[in-house]
Amino acid sequence: MNSTSTNTISTHRPERRSFRGSVFRVLETAHGDIELSKIVDIFIVVLICASVVAVILESVESLETKYFAFFYWFEVFTISVFSIEYVCRIWSSVEASGARGSAVAARLRFIFSFHAIVDLLAILPFYLLTFGLLNGFDMRFLRAVRLLRVLKLARYSSALNMLFTTIGENSRSLAASFFILLTIMLLAASGIYYFERDAQPVDFGSIPAAMWWSFATLTTVGYGDVTPITVGGKIFGALITVVGVGMVALPTGILASGFAQQLNHRSEQYENKATEALDDGVLSNNEKHDLEDLRVELVLGKHTASQILDTKMVQSALQTKPGRYCSHCGSRVSASANSR
Repeated sequence: MNSTSTNTISTHRPERRSFRGSVFRVLETAHGDIELSKIVDIFIVVLICASVVAVILESVESLETKYFAFFYWFEVFTISVFSIEYVCRIWSSVEASGARGSAVAARLRFIFSFHAIVDLLAILPFYLLTFGLLNGFDMRFLRAVRLLRVLKLARYSSALNMLFTTIGENSRSLAASFFILLTIMLLAASGIYYFERDAQPVDFGSIPAAMWWSFATLTTVGYGDVTPITVGGKIFGALITVVGVGMVALPTGILASGFAQQLNHRSEQYENKATEALDDGVLSNNEKHDLEDLRVELVLGKHTASQILDTKMVQSALQTKPGRYCSHCGSRVSASANSR
């Protein structure tokens, strides 16, 4: 009797979570009902935005002089929070579901990940300035580097993550388009140098000097500070301007196509999850909550998600209750129509 009850108790004893695992779940982007994780996410996002605004305002000399103490101590507070967050993320990264190998290997993989490098760049300038490790270096540049902490928002923004994913997956195509742009820029600089070198020896006296004009023209910026004045140079410049319109459209088209593919992929993910939830023909409140969380995570619009869900519900109804819905339009068929 005692042994049986002991076994029963041990069987139903809840699994204890380690402190490191709890820290990892709190620091990760909130998914589900972990209220503390949501509070931490909101606090970090607000602090990132406030620190970026402070860096921008600090660049105004009059404001920096008047509120120097406030800017300094706010920066100390911000760096303290970001430093604790950075150390805790490294320490708890072992708890990640994809972590493999030893704890040291898992932490090293995290340290060299994109988000960890951004976290480091967010705090590194402060320590370099405080301890004077870069004497003689332009300190204004290091202060400006602090603006990179805005990239920390990528951890909490699915839209930014989708942008980085699109760029990563289309990196070869983008690199090819930029290589073509560089090649045409060199050819344009060489051509305009041939036409304008005698008429404008200062602005077009060499191919490197002519590169500024070719780059501004190919990117369709056209500042107008350097323009061809010869007949041949004007005709050549017009041709380069037309080519520049197509060159700007090339990487734009690649990114637009990549974004469309990402959106289609995310729609398929939501569709598969909806199919799984409607496997039994009933959509429970928990399943609705999970689908809404997935919709937000995948950056799908409510109208798009509603259309997918309505279609899946009609398909599920057709499978579980055939004859009650029209197989063509999905509308409910009246009882009199069924009897006919």
